[in-house]
Amino acid sequence: MNGGGYFANAGVFLIDVIFGIAIIAVMLRFFLQIARADFYNPLSQAIVTVTNPVLRPMRRFIPPIGKLDTSSILLMLVLQLVSSYLIFALLGVAGSFSGMLVGAIAELLNKSVYLFMFAIFIQIVLSWIAPGTYNPIVGVIDSLIGPLLRPARNALPPMGGIDLSPMLVIVGLSLSQMLIVAPLRDFGRALM
Repeated sequence: MNGGGYFANAGVFLIDVIFGIAIIAVMLRFFLQIARADFYNPLSQAIVTVTNPVLRPMRRFIPPIGKLDTSSILLMLVLQLVSSYLIFALLGVAGSFSGMLVGAIAELLNKSVYLFMFAIFIQIVLSWIAPGTYNPIVGVIDSLIGPLLRPARNALPPMGGIDLSPMLVIVGLSLSQMLIVAPLRDFGRALM
């Protein structure tokens, strides 16, 4: 038996968890800014508090492009690149920078899709458990997925009191994983 493989797997897991949490925090802030969420919400303020120590200094040197927070995008990309580099180094795999960059972009898109899917599932469960109630989590989730659900609700109005628009959005998100993320990930691997 190879004991080194167990340690490598544990290391990969820890790197994924630590960097994944940081990336998701920055990603949430980025998407909440795009959605113009209520930043007086306690959950939104927690996300801002966690991400401000790194993003505030970056914003002095990296200006936004229009309404796009380029500091958040760059921070997510750098965190994903460092995570990939550490995992490759831990596994003893050499990779090219261009391959890691394309792979990092694919992984960020993948995390975005999963973030939206997770938010939709939480909203669905909350609508069954406590319909019509409000708490900070519900407010953030509504702000986050509202822009995705509105066009779907226009395309597919409620049928008999059942809102199928979340299913339509989940199908669209799954298709984006198959048609955008997977080919981009394969292209990144080909560049390695």
